[in-house]
Amino acid sequence: MTAYLGISAMGLMTPIGNGKAETAENLFKGDQTSLRTRDDLIPKRKVLVAEARGDTPALPPGLARWDCRNNRMLAVALEQMRPDLDRAITRYGAGRVAIILGTSTSGLAEGEAAYAQRLKTGQWPRTFDYVQQEVGGLSEFAKAYLGLTGPAYTIATACSSSAKVFAVGRRLIRAGLVDAAIVGGADSLCRMTPSGFAALGAVSATAANPFSRNRDGITIGEAAAVFLLERDAAEVVFMGIGETSDAHHISAPDPQGLGAAMAMRAALEDAGCAAQGIAYVNLHGTGTPLNDSMEGRAVHQIFGAQTPCSSTKAMTGHTLGAAGACEAAFLWLTLSRHYNPTRLLPPHLWDGAKDEDIPELHLNRLGETFSEDNRAAMLSNSFAFGGSNVAIILGRAPS
Repeated sequence: MTAYLGISAMGLMTPIGNGKAETAENLFKGDQTSLRTRDDLIPKRKVLVAEARGDTPALPPGLARWDCRNNRMLAVALEQMRPDLDRAITRYGAGRVAIILGTSTSGLAEGEAAYAQRLKTGQWPRTFDYVQQEVGGLSEFAKAYLGLTGPAYTIATACSSSAKVFAVGRRLIRAGLVDAAIVGGADSLCRMTPSGFAALGAVSATAANPFSRNRDGITIGEAAAVFLLERDAAEVVFMGIGETSDAHHISAPDPQGLGAAMAMRAALEDAGCAAQGIAYVNLHGTGTPLNDSMEGRAVHQIFGAQTPCSSTKAMTGHTLGAAGACEAAFLWLTLSRHYNPTRLLPPHLWDGAKDEDIPELHLNRLGETFSEDNRAAMLSNSFAFGGSNVAIILGRAPS
């Protein structure tokens, strides 16, 4: 038994890789090859997006009503840790394993296509079922897919959704309601999201350029990432989490980053870790003027200009409700001795044009490493509309 929960398994499907090995290789070399231009997402406009790599096989016939890309992406990630999931279910029982997932769009793309067909023909497609686009459908699908009978629900707090699941999973375990929790999230590309961000003037015509004075908006991506939390020790552990809600504005963050800073401090306190003990910060780093400005102030206030930082969204795009889980998975890979034996850090890809209004940060160059510390700790930020702020800390257990 350890004070922290072990993360005994992880699976992911992202724009930079399908599975741990491919994703790790491309994460540390700064791969941007999955960025592509599409003309079918925003009316009369082309937009650059980041598509998840790999195939998404059809679901088993008995689960056909849930068959949408969002659920298929989640299934791909779950299958990558199938042996560990089967072991946990056998060990604890199907009613003692929770599933807590985050999303913002669920299977909305299928709903959009179905409605378009209905407008054209007057008939809904035979294969469309409303559960495909229900927000709660993600966890209900996973529960059916894995044959679980315990707690299963979805969190939808926009871009902090799949970070908050770590706190919920831990509470259920600590309360004795379950013995293990599958946490994570998935979000797939659809028309509504890029159209909505475009209406806000927040979509960039080029790859996201976080923290540059030339930044002009986000690139939208898609991903799925899942984890198995248990009381048993594991190489990578869930150390702590901080959650705040500053409710500054429905879509704009507090300009001074007060809620963001409070979340990071709460995570450090929860983890029993000093700021100096953090080896790397995965920035929320969307590439929008307001987000990067406030986050830069908050991170500098707590970590100064020495702690290595980067935004990985220049590679993956902003994966929205899946961002928290996707970027926690990047921490997991960075901490893994097997997938990152040379201790590389995810690079910060940008044009190098410093914004003088943002305090100095240590933005990682390609090839930078972290020290050979037997117990490394790393933090990831996720900030959402409405002032929902989450910071999570993962660490490496002693060898």
